[in-house]
Amino acid sequence: MKITKVETFIVPPRWCFVKVETDEGITGWGEPVIEGKAATVEAAVLELADNLIGKDPLRIEDHWNVMYRAGFYRGGPILMSAIAGLDQALWDIKGKYFDAPIYQLLGGACRESIRVYSWIGGDRPSDVGTAAKQVVDAGFTAVKMNGTEELQYVDSYEKVDRVVERIASVREAVGDYIGIGIDFHGRVHKPMAKILVKELEAFRPMFIEEPVLPENNEALREITKHTAIPIATGERMYSRWDFKPLFESGYADIIQPDLSHAGGITEVKKIVSMAEAYDIAVAPHCPLGPIALAACLQVDATAHNAFIQEQSLGIHYNKGNDLLDYITDKSVFDYHDGHVSIPQGPGLGININEEKVKEMAKEGHRWRNPVWRHKDGTVAEW
Repeated sequence: MKITKVETFIVPPRWCFVKVETDEGITGWGEPVIEGKAATVEAAVLELADNLIGKDPLRIEDHWNVMYRAGFYRGGPILMSAIAGLDQALWDIKGKYFDAPIYQLLGGACRESIRVYSWIGGDRPSDVGTAAKQVVDAGFTAVKMNGTEELQYVDSYEKVDRVVERIASVREAVGDYIGIGIDFHGRVHKPMAKILVKELEAFRPMFIEEPVLPENNEALREITKHTAIPIATGERMYSRWDFKPLFESGYADIIQPDLSHAGGITEVKKIVSMAEAYDIAVAPHCPLGPIALAACLQVDATAHNAFIQEQSLGIHYNKGNDLLDYITDKSVFDYHDGHVSIPQGPGLGININEEKVKEMAKEGHRWRNPVWRHKDGTVAEW
């Protein structure tokens, strides 16, 4: 079997899909994208495809190493996202070739389902108490929300109080035992993060996500002195080499590698296994589309330390199109009692509606994240 074609599709709301074809008629799908940089990743995918055309798609480990090592320059969000999407597609082909879900080729499953959480609020969250109650009534047992708007390095206690009020309204709305993930989104700098984590502890959050930017992970040492809330990070870390110092430091409780950013199934499976050796839990990042979610679930199936999965159904970014729009069997992502079952079909376990993909690719997108500024005019972290 040989790879004959690599084709990309930029589709709304903010995704990029890749289709890899073979001379035996087996095709695989992947989702290589950086939110706001879809066209840049697409260009990288098409460059990397030069190393795949005419090759055996089943030699995934070798292809991964060629894509990662043979270009001399390596790592970072663009290249690792391009590798990720192609890697997902190769695993999809391999599963279909052997008529088995990918998790069976990774050693088999250790679970039948995994807990999922639902996003509430938006970039600048409001009415989160009501939103939280709605998703809990729909069956979810955990929610996640942005904790704060933009914050200066040292900011006001008025803003701190607003954050506390928001989290308090969610806890009051959902009761004592619904999980609440609070995403600082890298918007918070160390001085304010120390204050916030201490103030929020009374609400017993499930975790605090990205309390500081990953390039400032050394600050976690001091932040963790002020709280017992589990610390989560990792969506903007792209390889096992990026995660290695985080593991060695011992200050993260949960990692959140993204299957469409961190080298795909091949790399994230290795990152997850490394985390297990450090007694660190895993909650894969996935505010993306159906292919990315399916890839997450295949790894979750094999990962003893995976405890919850992000998913994007109804997320504030999905304007016009949503998670289920590009698959033919929408029941594969049915949620029951706050959990989703591991897909059992061959490969990724989903069937892509190719007609819909091609139709929407004609529309495409130029999604960009907003540019925020502080009152003094300086650029703020979004």
